[in-house]
Amino acid sequence: MPRKKSVNHGKIVEAAKKEFERCGFKEASMRNIAAEAGMSASGLYKHFPSKEEMFASLVEPVKAEFEREYRERERREYAELGSGKPEISAEQTGGNRWAMEYIYDHLEEFRLLVIKSGGTMYENYIHDVAKLEETSTLAFISELRKKGEAPIDLPRKEVHLLVTAQVNAVFEAVKHGFSKEEALHYADTLDGFFMPGWLHVMGVPAEVLQADVSA
Repeated sequence: MPRKKSVNHGKIVEAAKKEFERCGFKEASMRNIAAEAGMSASGLYKHFPSKEEMFASLVEPVKAEFEREYRERERREYAELGSGKPEISAEQTGGNRWAMEYIYDHLEEFRLLVIKSGGTMYENYIHDVAKLEETSTLAFISELRKKGEAPIDLPRKEVHLLVTAQVNAVFEAVKHGFSKEEALHYADTLDGFFMPGWLHVMGVPAEVLQADVSA
């Protein structure tokens, strides 16, 4: 990309972030973005054919990376499950701190995804993350059963509600404007709140559960 075009592209991206953050996707104006970037509306469309594509260009890379990191964490959990360890580890049940770290390292993009995406393909983003976590949780429970563990036999609807509650709780930090320090403290609180319940659901013996709670 020629230098001038690259510089203009960077200006557009920054202007778009400001406009979407200020107005949300539905009310954002391509004309306002062009003016903020110091160019004509026609010049703007040479970089982004539509407002939808512009919004996607801001959030999709972070969304995709978050899912890749999630899958890698999931892969490590399965590897640990097959390592012969006698109980489920904290990493396998307490990912709120990890998720919050990632979210707050990319807070601009997650604010757009969680708060400003109405009218886009991302407007149900939290629901989509909950579905991802639900599928992973059910697969993990199934794997435990194959290995002779004894998770509680919860109806899928209950797993769905529990996972949805936890995922929504994480993103409430973004909605309520927590600082990173506040959000990480809150994530530790969430792990302390949800982990004993998940350990119980996964069939962890009471003495192990008690040790994890007191740790």
